[in-house]
Amino acid sequence: MDPMMRIKDIVGEPLFVDTSLSKREVRRRVLDLLQQVGLDSEHYDRYPHELSGGQRQRAAIARALALNPSLVVLDEPVSALDVSVRVQIMNLLKDLQLGHGLTYVLIAHNLATVRYMSHKIAVMYLGQIVEYGSCERVFDNPLHPYTKALISASSFVSPGEAEGCGGEIILKGEMPSPTNPPPGCRFHTRCEYSQEVCSLVAPGITFFADQWVRCHLYGHAKNL
Repeated sequence: MDPMMRIKDIVGEPLFVDTSLSKREVRRRVLDLLQQVGLDSEHYDRYPHELSGGQRQRAAIARALALNPSLVVLDEPVSALDVSVRVQIMNLLKDLQLGHGLTYVLIAHNLATVRYMSHKIAVMYLGQIVEYGSCERVFDNPLHPYTKALISASSFVSPGEAEGCGGEIILKGEMPSPTNPPPGCRFHTRCEYSQEVCSLVAPGITFFADQWVRCHLYGHAKNL
């Protein structure tokens, strides 16, 4: 967000660049977008530094919606916000998703955010998806050792959920370089279940009803 631009210009820029709307129409559209995200006309002429963190995020969301997209990429959308503001922004995003029929691709490290926002989850390690499934299945029945470690270490999970992962899991060693991942399974250097095959052969995908995992522990079963 350019600190030298006013909110009206930040939100309206895509409309000036990619549409043939007049200045009056752009102004009307920008005011409507600000209203949709919980801002109003008093924010129209302000600079970013005159807004709170949550208000700046709302303005960024308004800009993202300016051209009526069907898909929006949310890259750590609430990580820089105070805890009290995070829920407000997440609720706003969910309301906008329903109201506009949006699809979100959410990128986040905070599993509480992932669980609250997501329908489907893809867990990545060193740039490779190691587990994928519905939100409920992945959190209630994590399969990949890395997914289990992530969930067990999260402060928001219940004792029962952590127990379902085998208790808190402390990963050993250092994360390898993502530009030079180890051979075989990329996670084998830190996995407590690592076998010889894991360091030699990249695991295939094992499919379950609403979930799949990339791990030698599960062989290559289909549609279980």
